[in-house]
Amino acid sequence: MIQAVSKYAQPSYRQAFWQVANTLLPYLGLWVLMIFSVLYDFSYSITLLLAVPAAGFLVRLFILFHDCCHGAFFPSRRANRVLGYITGIMAFTPFEDWQRTHIIHHAGSGNLDSRGVGDVWTLTVDEYLSASRGKRLAYRLFRNPFVLFGIVPLVLFLIIQRFPSPGAKKREQNSVVFTNLALIAIMVLMGLTLGFSNYLSIQLPILLMASVAGMWLFYVQHQYEDVYWARRQNWDLVSSGLAGSSYYRLPKVLQWLVGNIGLHHIHHVRANIPNYNLQRCHNEVPLLQSVKPLTIRNSFKSLWLNLWDEQRQKLVSFRSIRMLPRLQGHSV
Repeated sequence: MIQAVSKYAQPSYRQAFWQVANTLLPYLGLWVLMIFSVLYDFSYSITLLLAVPAAGFLVRLFILFHDCCHGAFFPSRRANRVLGYITGIMAFTPFEDWQRTHIIHHAGSGNLDSRGVGDVWTLTVDEYLSASRGKRLAYRLFRNPFVLFGIVPLVLFLIIQRFPSPGAKKREQNSVVFTNLALIAIMVLMGLTLGFSNYLSIQLPILLMASVAGMWLFYVQHQYEDVYWARRQNWDLVSSGLAGSSYYRLPKVLQWLVGNIGLHHIHHVRANIPNYNLQRCHNEVPLLQSVKPLTIRNSFKSLWLNLWDEQRQKLVSFRSIRMLPRLQGHSV
C-alpha cells in the first residue's frame, strides 16, 4: 500500500504557489474589508458576517501549515519552513513545536500504548471504570461537546500554544518564543494603527470560528464508532491509516476549503503526500476507495462516543456501558 501511494508524494512549486495565492490573498482581502467595516462604523453584524469566510480561509491556511510541517507542500525544505512559520503565526501556532508533536501523533495514531501527545484524550472502558471519581468527572467534562468545541479550541490556540510542549527541545522552544514575539509585534502594530479593541473585534471571531472548525475536523478524523485502536504488539501503520483515520466525505466547496483533509485515511498511510495530490491518489488507487466514507450527518453521532471498548472493538457512549454485564457494581 505504501508503495502504491508513494508516487503521489511529489510536491509541486506550481501547485503550491497557486494554493498560497488562492488562500492567502482572499484571507488578507477579507481582513481589509473587516478593517474598513470597524473603522467606518458599519454594523458589527457585517464584520461578523465577513469573519465567517475569513475563518474558513484561516482553516485552509492551517492546512498549508500542516503540509509544511510534513515537508510536503514545497519541494524545498527551507520553503516549507518559511511558509510554515508565516502561516503558523497567522494561526497562533508555533511551527517547530507543533511539527514535533504532530509527528509523534502520526507515529502512534491508533496505538493504545502511545496515547497522550497530539491527540484527543481518550480512555478505554476499563481505564475509565478504574479511575478515581475526580478523573472520571474531569474526563466527562472534557468530552462534553460544549467544552470540547466551545472552550478547548480557544484555550488551545490562545494559551496552551504560547508555551513549549512537554519534551520540547531548544529548537522547538525557540519557535514558540519567535511566534509569541511576532504575535506581540502584530498586536502592538494593530493597536497603534487600528485600535486594540478594533483588532480584537476582528481577530477573535475569526480565530474562534476557525479553531472550532479545526477542532471538529481533527476530532472526526479519529473519533468515530468503528475506528481502529490496538495494543502495541498488534498495531500496524497501514491499518491505523486506513481504519484509524476517517474518510470524511464533504461537499466539494468544503473539501476545497479544508484542503482535502477529509481524505485523512490516505494522509495517515503516507503523510508527505501534498494536500493537492490526495484526491488524485484516492481516484487512482482502488484499495483506498474501499474505505467507507463518513458523511456529515453520520459524523455528528461521534459527539456521544467517548470510550474505547477493547472487547467490542469500537467507541461507545457513557450511557451504553451501563448495560454491560461486566460493569455490575461499578459506578459510571
